[in-house]
Amino acid sequence: MIREIPWSLFRGFLMGAADIVPGVSGGTIALVLGMYERLIASVRAGSSALGAFLRLDFSGGVAWLRKVDWYFILPLGAGIGLAIITLAHLLERLLHDHAVVMAALFLGLVAGSAVIAWKLLTVRDMRRVAIIAGVALTVFVLLGLNESTSSETAAQISDPAMWAFFGSGAIAICAMILPGISGSFILVMLGMYGPLLSAVTSRDFGSLIVFMIGAVIGLALFSQVLHRALRDHYNTVMAALIGLMLGSLRVLWPWPLGVDSTALHAPGSDALAALAVAVSAFALVLGIEILGRKIGHLSVEDEVDELTAE
Repeated sequence: MIREIPWSLFRGFLMGAADIVPGVSGGTIALVLGMYERLIASVRAGSSALGAFLRLDFSGGVAWLRKVDWYFILPLGAGIGLAIITLAHLLERLLHDHAVVMAALFLGLVAGSAVIAWKLLTVRDMRRVAIIAGVALTVFVLLGLNESTSSETAAQISDPAMWAFFGSGAIAICAMILPGISGSFILVMLGMYGPLLSAVTSRDFGSLIVFMIGAVIGLALFSQVLHRALRDHYNTVMAALIGLMLGSLRVLWPWPLGVDSTALHAPGSDALAALAVAVSAFALVLGIEILGRKIGHLSVEDEVDELTAE
């Protein structure tokens, strides 16, 4: 057990490096590294424990805590945190200095993740296609209602309130148990990706603690609801998530200001570079998924079984 801690720390760093980039699913990285089942089991046990404690069921909470693989999950979490701390400043600088290219990178990653999510559907009928199209169109239009190219009123919130950190943490954490969609992508869609990166780099511990509290409560409350929804209405939920990803690509359209605007401008002189980055990112995500099938010990069918299991 103790010998495994350095390896879990390293795997956590790789997951954290993936999670901090919108579009790369930490679950996919866990699959490639052969720890998906183990991660999901600990996340579900932990979320069940938190839910029990919130209901004042202390004996039930303790029982669930005993089912968490602590020698695995603690160093994994430490590695994720280390990756976020060490890479946040670099990403913040790149987003500022190379906004178009970074948005193209994120766009390719999310588009590739949407393809992976499509593969996870077990029923691809007109109903699911209609859900995908309806959700995508709705999200696309709603994001355009606040269209702006002003840095003061851009897609990424300039000065979020504490409740925004709390709410975004509660929502983004649910992406942990879903394949094909990342927590960072949810943060971009909510306009909180930039502010959270800034909070990490500036050591704004107050905002970070509020975000983490929201994540803990969200994991306790929403993950169980999401698990039941996946168990009972798997294909409908996945279709809605695919639509969410496709509609939210509006935020990632590189022009005019990368992820800092939902306005849609024509490509600029850097269009070829942006296209090359987007295509490469798209191929990277699909390549990781293919690698996961070969060495990650789980097939797409196994992932579906894990998500819909009792």
